[in-house]
This record gives sequence, structure tokens and C-alpha cells, in this order.
Amino acid sequence: MAFEHLFSPITVGPRTFRNRIFSTGHQTMLFGADRLPDDRFVAYHEARAKGGAGLIVTEAASIHSANGTHSINAATDACIPAYRRVAEAVQRHDCAIFGQLAHAGAIHRGTADGTLGVPDAPSQMRSDRFHVISRAMTRFDFDEVICAYGDTALRMKHAGLDGVEILASQNCLPAQFLNPRLNRRKDEYGGSLDNRLRFLREVIDMVRTRVGTEIVVGMRISGDELQAGGTDPAEILEACAALGNEGGLDYLNVIAGGMMQLDGSIHIVPPMAVEHAYLAPLAHAVKQRVPVPVFVAGRINQPQQAEEILKAGQADMIGMTRAQIADPELANKARDGRTDDIRACIACNQACIGHMQMGIGISCIQRPETGREQEFAVKTPAATPRTVLVAGGGPAGMKAAAVAAERGHRVVLCEASGRLGGQALLAQELPGRAEFGGIVTNLAHEMELHGVEIRLGTKVDRAMVEAEKADAVAVATGARPWPAEIEGGDEAHLVDAWAVINGEANVGGRVVVADWRCDWIGLGVAEKLARDGCKVTLAVDGYMPGEMLQKYVRDRWIGDIHKLGVEVVPFARLYGADASTCYLQHVTNGEPIILEEIDTIVTSLGHQSVTDLADALKDWPGEVVMIGDCLAPRTCEEAVLEGLRAGVAL
Repeated sequence: MAFEHLFSPITVGPRTFRNRIFSTGHQTMLFGADRLPDDRFVAYHEARAKGGAGLIVTEAASIHSANGTHSINAATDACIPAYRRVAEAVQRHDCAIFGQLAHAGAIHRGTADGTLGVPDAPSQMRSDRFHVISRAMTRFDFDEVICAYGDTALRMKHAGLDGVEILASQNCLPAQFLNPRLNRRKDEYGGSLDNRLRFLREVIDMVRTRVGTEIVVGMRISGDELQAGGTDPAEILEACAALGNEGGLDYLNVIAGGMMQLDGSIHIVPPMAVEHAYLAPLAHAVKQRVPVPVFVAGRINQPQQAEEILKAGQADMIGMTRAQIADPELANKARDGRTDDIRACIACNQACIGHMQMGIGISCIQRPETGREQEFAVKTPAATPRTVLVAGGGPAGMKAAAVAAERGHRVVLCEASGRLGGQALLAQELPGRAEFGGIVTNLAHEMELHGVEIRLGTKVDRAMVEAEKADAVAVATGARPWPAEIEGGDEAHLVDAWAVINGEANVGGRVVVADWRCDWIGLGVAEKLARDGCKVTLAVDGYMPGEMLQKYVRDRWIGDIHKLGVEVVPFARLYGADASTCYLQHVTNGEPIILEEIDTIVTSLGHQSVTDLADALKDWPGEVVMIGDCLAPRTCEEAVLEGLRAGVAL
């Protein structure tokens, strides 16, 4: 595919981009205690510029010192040198770079010392998602905040950035003014749509006045907040039409969702259950009403999808953010016709937005080099090539094999079963999770590119290690389900979740899923059985189902199983069973929870490491490294990261 539209240049305001691929503003948490972009931030964005992106929009930066303690502080001149370094690094690769101007308004949550801040908003309101109550802004506050937008934009211009983007999406302060449910003012800033647009118009005018016409000024807006009580999409479209025709903006960037409600927040970083490219129609509606270019993002992770949107005239620039988190070389690979080499994002959300919400630097479970560019961007060739035997073809083993081979070692990977993938093969079989199997496809392709020899149906033992004359062994033998050792278990119909997923268990009509892990297994099996017609109770040994998952993935999934009629029992530890009863224990008070007339109990109780090979090699003279679940049962993220580290160290 030639990607005629995707790789055509486009002029936006005073800048021309080399192609139509851009990275949207997204929180990386790659900054220090001073809240200024650091060397990791520079390396991260430079990797995507070097990888061929036409534009990078850096993350939301606080325009006001009293707002946004968990984001970059662009409210003082101290940010200028930091932004200048990232601008120079990105621009040297013929990639443009913008800064993003943000004020959270009512969704401001806390201060640096952990106390609750004072959220400013058009009116006093409640933020349902964060459970904070704002104060109504005064006219003096308006003047101060509007000036802060202009001052911050000017700092970004002085730093050498090519443009700025006003964040008016996902319930940030300007979006709060647009919503009549949130903006109940009786003065000239409330009431009619024209009045509710006044604040945003004044922000745009101030920014344009401060930076002139020498750099690009754009705006990001949610075409539909997709949440209860959100702004009417028809009014948002009218607002876009008005602002896009008034001359202050060089482009409109259309997204969806909102941060005020849990339902809208799912669309901030939509999980894999959400359709690909689902926001293109929103962008198209805006494009039909404005003369300026229109950008769009939202689950667009392949260049073929991007090309189709451009070809259909739905948008002019395509945000492919997680796609470039998973593969910073995406643009170059697409341009060069190497689409099979693109590592496709699987929208698991675990190490990108999931890391941000934990307050740690961004990464990717498939590509742990992301966010760690300074450490792993260059794979140093092995000084002395060796024979490396990898035992286990799950994500840990595949990554270790690919990286070791990339460095010049002779690598043989052996997998005892007939398929590569390990537990990822289970994950992809659950409803709405087929895309997770992409990690297997991607890692297998990495091994192929670097010449790994793969032997399926081959179990490694010490005799084989010695026969192969291996110099080093990476043990990635994984784990097996933790057995259900409970009173009365021999009377009950007990099956483990793996058997259910693989279709190896006969499950009755009334089922309890005993979920100790509180992750994707319990939720997925409950959904699968409910869709199969079973009456399902999901009993979780924690606060909620999916407690260990990234919240947008979890929240969407909980909503799905609720619609399917799954009963959820939290704080419930599996205690015992008999032929028709499941006995649970409340984990905080020890009281019994008894579920009767049960046909089947499905257990997801964690995993036990498989260490037979590692034990057999304890006195073997070669180098042995254990990685993934055989070292300690965790998630795919740790497995792939340990595979990377092993491949680099061997």
C-alpha cells in the first residue's frame, strides 16, 4: 500500500508537516521533582521524531502554578530551557513540535503536599469522578487565568516550539464553560452558547495576541463527551464551527470523552474493546463546517486505517499515539512499505496510561524500551557471540530470544507445547480480548527478523542443554494454575479458569467464579460464561473486579458484565465447597458468605512457578537467568521487560 495521503505534506498555519502522522498530547510522567521535562522526556519524543512522525504535541502543561501538580509546570520561565532542549531534539529530525496549554478547572484534585486543592470552575460544581467540589471563579480569576494562557504560550514560543494547542477537551476548564450543566453563571459568561463561548474566545485571542502569527495555534476539543450530563454534541459542533471560522485558530483537534464521569473517562484512552477509528465521524462533522485543518485520534493504530480516514476526507491529520508508543518507527516503516514489521498497539493500557496513573514514567508492555530510551535504545553487539538456549515460548522467552539474537548470539528457543505465546494465548480467547494476541504475533515477528531458531513441541532438560553445548540458558518456563486446596473440594465440581478458557471444562448453568487475582482472568471468564448463558456470580478477593487492571479497561469491563447480569461479591475469599454450595469468607470481618444451588466453581487463584529446569541447572557451569512467571508469577509487562534485560545482559 502506497499511503498516498498519509505521506503527503500539509500546511497548518505557518508550518508545513512532512506527513499526516502525529503524536497527540499525552502524559508521560518523564519529569523530575521540579516538574520540568528531563532527559528521559527528550529521548522519548526524539525517538518518535526520528521514527518519522510529522508532528509531536507534548503533554498537557499547567499554565497556572496553582493548578496541575501532577503535570509539567509551564507557569514560569524556568520551563523555557527544558522545552528548548526537546524542541531542538525533535526538530533536527524534520518533525514539528507543539506544546499543550492546560487548566484542569473543577477536575483539579490535589496539591504537592497531598492536601486537596481549591478547584476553580465557572460555577460551584461537583466532579463525580474525583468527588471534589469546586469554587465559582470571579472576574478577577478570569483575567488572571486568561493572561496565564497567553504567558505560557509565549514561553513555548521563546523555547522554539512550532505551535501551541489549547486544551479544551475532556472537561478541562474551557470545556466546563461550554457545558450549561456545569456553567450556571448569570453574567455574560453563562446562558446562551455565545456567552458560554466567551471564555474560550478570550483565551484564543490572548494566546494569538501573545504569540502572533509566527507559530501555530490550535485547539483540542471533545466532539462528544460520551458521558452522563455531557455537553450536547450538537452544541459542541456549533462551537467548533464558530471558533474555526473566526481566524484565531489554525486547526481543530477532535477527540472524545471527559474526565468528570467514569463513563466519559473510558474514552480518554479507549481500551481494546472499543472499535478502531471510532471518532472519525466526529472529526468529519467538524471538517464539513470549518476552513481550517481538522485532526483526529482514537484507536487508530495501523497506517491502513489512517490512510482510509484521509482518503475519505474525514480528517487532515491522524493521531497515532499509542501506536507510536508501541512502535516509534511506525511512520518510517509505513513509508518504506514495511507494514508487516510494525509492532501494532494492542490497547491494553497497562504501561502507557496505566503508568501515568501510578505516577511513574510511560512505557509499553510489548516494547519496554519505550520510556527507557536512554538505557535500551541501542542494543550493543555482543563482544563474543555465544549459543543461547531459551526454554519457553511465552512473552518473556520470545523477547529474550529476539534481543539476544539481535545482538549477534546464536539463539535457539524451545517451546514444550505446539504454539508460541504462553498465557497470552488464553487472554486472546476471552470476549473482546482477541487483540491481546497481537503481542504473540509481534514478538514472534521480532524473533523471525533476528534469526532465532524456534523448536516447538520441545521440552528443555539438562541433557538437552549439555547436548546443545549452550553457553547460556534463559529459563522462561512460566507457571501453572494455583490449585484449589479447600475443604470439601473433592465433593464440588471445581475447575480452573484455564480449562474453561480452553474449552476443556464442562460447566453447569449456575457458576461461581472465585477470583483471587482480581485481574483479567476473573472478569473475562465471568463475561464468557454469562455470554454462554450461565448465571454467574463473580466473587473477588479484593475491593472490586479488575482491581489490578488499568482503570479505563476495568471500568468498561465492569459495565459490560453488569449488563450481562453477572452478580459481583467483593471482599470474598474462597473457603470451602460441597456438591451444591460455595462457602466464601469476608476478608475483613471473617463472616461467612454462602452461595447455594451452585453447579460449578471456577477458580482463578493465582499461579505457581514452574522451576523444574532451573532447579536441574543449579550446578550447571554455564550462565542461567530466570525470567517471567517462573521467577515469580506477575503480568506480561514484567515478563517482556525481564526478557529485554536478559537479552541485553547475555
